[in-house]
Amino acid sequence: MERWWQLLLGLWTVMPVWAGDELLNVCMKTKHHKREPGPEDKLYEECIPWAEKACCTASTSWHAHLDVSLLYNFSLLHCGLMMPGCEEHFIQAVCFYECSPNLGPWIQKVGSSGQGERIRDAPLCREDCEQWWEDCRTSYTCRSDWLGSWDWSRGKSRCPAGAACRPFPRYFPTPAALCQRIWSGSFQASPARRGSGRCLQKWFEPARGNPNEAVARLFAAPAQSGAGPSAARPPVAAA
Repeated sequence: MERWWQLLLGLWTVMPVWAGDELLNVCMKTKHHKREPGPEDKLYEECIPWAEKACCTASTSWHAHLDVSLLYNFSLLHCGLMMPGCEEHFIQAVCFYECSPNLGPWIQKVGSSGQGERIRDAPLCREDCEQWWEDCRTSYTCRSDWLGSWDWSRGKSRCPAGAACRPFPRYFPTPAALCQRIWSGSFQASPARRGSGRCLQKWFEPARGNPNEAVARLFAAPAQSGAGPSAARPPVAAA
């Protein structure tokens, strides 16, 4: 089975460079994204992997690291202090969302005007979901969908009335549940592992290159042909 996956990835690697190219190296149309990706030599900490080709500015990358981010006024402290390891995963996820130019196959229009965009079912690698869940087991939250209803009466996200702060596993019983529920299906929990060429890493070592470029190309080709991104998807992990 492993050799079959390697052969399949090799076939995609030699596809013509124009296959699905309008879905490659693109930025979402949102308030904080740049119009097109480009180099940013002053990205902050967890956003540095995208310095060579980024959809975020240095300012956006800095705001992504705040406990109460000015990007969306969302507070990671809505249930008290978050463990540092857990917080790091959320910062990485925001950097991934704001900075990555490799999300084209999963970008969808949102809103009645069709002017905004978001990602849907972007397949995160199995290890990314598992480590995120493991490092957040002792942190607390009060909601399983962070794009859901919050109390904004004081200008930042607070738990709505009746929403109890509990350890993450009470709201996210599995790693797949965390990845798939945390932002209303923005991410898909892929059973594929890092290095398989079939899942996205929300963070990577810059010196080793961006592994998500090949994944975006793999998923972009069937989307361009009309088959849709699902034609390239492995099975989804159960939430």
